[in-house]
Amino acid sequence: MRTDIPHLVSEHRECDELLHRAENALNDGQLTEALVLLNRFSDMLNRHLQEEEQDWFPAFEKQTGMTTGPTAVMRTEHADIRDMAAQAAGAANTGQAEEALAAIDTLNVLLQQHNVKEENILYPMLDRVLGAKAEGSACCGGCTCSG
Repeated sequence: MRTDIPHLVSEHRECDELLHRAENALNDGQLTEALVLLNRFSDMLNRHLQEEEQDWFPAFEKQTGMTTGPTAVMRTEHADIRDMAAQAAGAANTGQAEEALAAIDTLNVLLQQHNVKEENILYPMLDRVLGAKAEGSACCGGCTCSG
């Protein structure tokens, strides 16, 4: 199983762009456009998080035996991100633009901090562990997998 790191990173950027566009629409008073963009953002975000949680994280945990390590932290952050995205969408859906913008500000911070950890720490670990297993070579040596 070879991870597709560029794909995962690209999805981070696409989500960021959709959220930025939704924020701009709210700032410009374009509530309908903001709602469309927030829905697209939520759909993409949820697909991305599900892919990580259902495919990549379990494969990593199976190979390393680490179930309380980095993937557990990422799952907790995913829950926080989902909650804040729901707050932003809920506020926008009820016409509360200022509340939606405040939630988006917090969401932007959460996403940026989360993405940095995934892109610089977790994704390289996934690639080393899962890529090494797929190629039949030795693991990175920094884990407890049988590679």
